Amino acid sequence: MAIRISGVILPPAKHIRIALRSIFGIGNHRALLICQKAGIKPTIKVKDLQEEHTMLLQEAVNEFEVEGDLRRRVAMDIKRLIDNKSYRGLRHKRRLPVRGQRTKTNARTRKGKKRGQSSAQAK
Repeated sequence: MAIRISGVILPPAKHIRIALRSIFGIGNHRALLICQKAGIKPTIKVKDLQEEHTMLLQEAVNEFEVEGDLRRRVAMDIKRLIDNKSYRGLRHKRRLPVRGQRTKTNARTRKGKKRGQSSAQAK
């Protein structure tokens, strides 16, 4: 039986502390807090959870902003920065690093695949 919390199916072979981290917005610390609120040992496997544990976990997760709501809020925050034409917004719009990293070298993840120079620029 697959356990679904906040629209995410938790991996059955993992400890609940690790499995909860597959939900967007839940990290290690928050996963431990959720287990503590639900009264569940963090080392129990997902496949060993009872139905009442699943309900307690769902209620504990619902106290936090996760998945779709959090993704929507992050997207709206970025859109607000772009609309305000702030420096960070311009960096987002141009798809460049936002937090002050160098771009002369590195930053390939953010900038995308390297483009070759044309013959006019090479001379």
